Amino acid sequence: MDISVVVPLYDEIESLPELTSWISRVMDENRFTYEIILIDDGSKDGSWEMIRKLQLNNPFIKGIKFRRNYGKSAALNTGFEAANGNVIITMDADLQDSPDEIPELYRRITEENYDLISGWKAKRYDPLSKTIPTKLFNAATRKMSGIDNLHDFNCGLKAYRKAVVKNIEVYGEMHRYIPVLAKWAGFTKIGEQVVEHRARKYGKTKFGMSRFVNGFLDLLSIFFVGKFGKRPMHFFGTMGTLSFFAGLIIAIWIICEKLYLIAHNEKYRDITANPLFYIALVAIILGSQLFLTGFVAELVSRNSSERNNYQIEEII
Repeated sequence: MDISVVVPLYDEIESLPELTSWISRVMDENRFTYEIILIDDGSKDGSWEMIRKLQLNNPFIKGIKFRRNYGKSAALNTGFEAANGNVIITMDADLQDSPDEIPELYRRITEENYDLISGWKAKRYDPLSKTIPTKLFNAATRKMSGIDNLHDFNCGLKAYRKAVVKNIEVYGEMHRYIPVLAKWAGFTKIGEQVVEHRARKYGKTKFGMSRFVNGFLDLLSIFFVGKFGKRPMHFFGTMGTLSFFAGLIIAIWIICEKLYLIAHNEKYRDITANPLFYIALVAIILGSQLFLTGFVAELVSRNSSERNNYQIEEII
């Protein structure tokens, strides 16, 4: 199979007929073998019933229905597991991504040997309340990840080599940083393609301001796991050792200072009356705790068998 198109959706009943028809037309015109995987993330507007109707007339449509809303990352991860195509295309269901971009994305993956091509909506139809925070997050992600050639990490329209999606795990709010996950997994040939951004035709956006807070926390999580996930002692152990020895040096200084004053019959104060004593005490205790945290982290696997276990109600 040439292409798997993975489409996560939540309450997008109006756009599904037009979207699937558009995708099928593009595929037929280019003689691609394909499948369209629609992941219903707990929709309440009848989207699943619409998927059933569409599948009756189009055997290339497949559907996966979650019992409840888990989020876009869960839907993408499940879609990646189900995908069979040599190239996987992801796109949003709101018709803001154009299926006409698919042939060029496919060509660049297969002919230019990219691992991942991320779309860049250079001209957007979003309000400033969305575009300004997005630009800030993209700048921070470029700085922390070292992927300097991407302008928009969170664009829903992306193309992947099959090996990429089968070797990464998307959870939490990590769908915003899939290129970073791919890089940490060893897929470093990542490119960008300017794509059309269309104004929303039906419904309204499902994302609120909380996504920016969650996105920032997930960025920190990716950075830490990618850099220290296999060697947590390098992080906690280093911080703990530095803190412990800083506290130890301060403690030795206080003791030596008091012994010197006693030896020269000079006035001195109790060690507990010296503010440095408490700084040294906190630094030693904190250093010991950080070191032990690193040791325990070395013994505990960061992978959870339940991390991506979602309740799927039905598959068609």
